[in-house]
Amino acid sequence: MSDHPIQLAVIVGSTRTGRFGPTVATWFAEHADRRDDVTVDVVDLAETPLPEQLSHHPGPEAARALAAVGPRLAAADAFVVVTPEYNHSYPASVKNAIDWHYTEWRAKPVGFVSYGGISGGLRAVEHLRHVFAELHAVTVRDTVSFHDARRRFDSAGQPTDPEMPVSAADQLLGQLVWWGRALRSARAEHPYTA
Repeated sequence: MSDHPIQLAVIVGSTRTGRFGPTVATWFAEHADRRDDVTVDVVDLAETPLPEQLSHHPGPEAARALAAVGPRLAAADAFVVVTPEYNHSYPASVKNAIDWHYTEWRAKPVGFVSYGGISGGLRAVEHLRHVFAELHAVTVRDTVSFHDARRRFDSAGQPTDPEMPVSAADQLLGQLVWWGRALRSARAEHPYTA
């Protein structure tokens, strides 16, 4: 099975100045990269900014920005969205990435790693589940969530109490690998049409 690892795109959702997302995403991506059944590609939306104005005919600059992200999403067998919670929901940068890329998500599993204050970003995750359902993606049940996130990581970017987040990450990755393989085979055998 590990001869054909799933291609996992880890999407860093926050583009806000002073964001904590890269710390959480780096920890998760490094943890996932230790597995022999997963190949990780980190897509940081702050480093690959997409146009804010949606268009069916993007201009040259917008087309270049889309070309930096679209093929990486299309190549993925599964996704993890690393998202904070802003005002009880997810950031506009995540919605923008979702809306620009429609077919890239289709018939693929999506997992979530969230962080924030008291809710740990879980309200953002619940909102994203509805959005991805509309795109014919499959969201997996389990998540990794960091409540009061900045206090949960040390200065080296590692969880201060790693037992629970490591266990949650392993559970999430196990589900993504199962769904990623199953849906990859299904798409190859019977192309998905929406």
